[in-house]
Amino acid sequence: MTLKQLEAFYWAATCVNFTVAAERVHLSVSSLSKRIAELEASLGVALFDRSGRSAELTAQGEQMLPQIHAMLHAAAELQQSAGQRHGLSGRCRIGLGELSGLTWLPKLVREVSSRHPGLLLEPHVDIGQVLEQRLRDGELDIGVLAGPSTRSSLAAERIGQVDFAWVASQSFLELAGTDDPRVLMSEQTLLTLPVGAGGTRVLDQWLAHRGQMVGRRLMCNSWGAVVGMVVEGLGFGFVPRLWAEALVERGALRILPDSDALEPLHYAVQWRRDDTRPLILAMREVIRGVIDFQAPRCFV
Repeated sequence: MTLKQLEAFYWAATCVNFTVAAERVHLSVSSLSKRIAELEASLGVALFDRSGRSAELTAQGEQMLPQIHAMLHAAAELQQSAGQRHGLSGRCRIGLGELSGLTWLPKLVREVSSRHPGLLLEPHVDIGQVLEQRLRDGELDIGVLAGPSTRSSLAAERIGQVDFAWVASQSFLELAGTDDPRVLMSEQTLLTLPVGAGGTRVLDQWLAHRGQMVGRRLMCNSWGAVVGMVVEGLGFGFVPRLWAEALVERGALRILPDSDALEPLHYAVQWRRDDTRPLILAMREVIRGVIDFQAPRCFV
């Protein structure tokens, strides 16, 4: 019985499928299966039932999973203690939204490279619903998502927030004849993110408090594209307040009334509750030190 065999079994048992598990331990699926078979032979029990279309944990596998998890956790702590002067090593797949990717992600990459030169950081940018699913399935190690976790299998730590403001270009407002977002909502085009994005929750709360519906909505899955279309006068929308203030200084946009009524969007670090590796604790510490939603340099 070896540590590598235990790792192969643990990730195969807790990831969505053997393909994802194999990626976690940098193996082919056949090599992963071979390690699990070797572990089963050394223990003298079947850990997976392979009679169906997909492998399922046996009763013995279910029983041994907590013990193996505890052994891997102890091994990770020992390895970290022995090599803490050199930092973490291996690979960390982090999920985050575009807003994070446009602002503090470069600082995170730089800080991780400085503190943990042996750790390869792999950022994955997507909307919150997709990232939560990938965290649960084991495809990601950690994520920074808007709003609280909606899955009991994920733990979360609040890490920051973003305030928003209604914005539009001067040319758009002159044609619309009003700068009231409530009137614009029924008569003009709203430029916003799609359903499932964290920013959409801000809009939903604002609409619910006023019992208002959206007239025309143009959805785009890119904050940068939404801002670009608002600047071009193709509609109005809301953007992070720090971005809005930077664009107002450039004369590109105006901040509209009722902006203070937009609820802030809280961000949290999320990870699987059963993932107690030192990697998770270390990454949470680094993220706390770099998270900052200042406007991108292209806006300043």
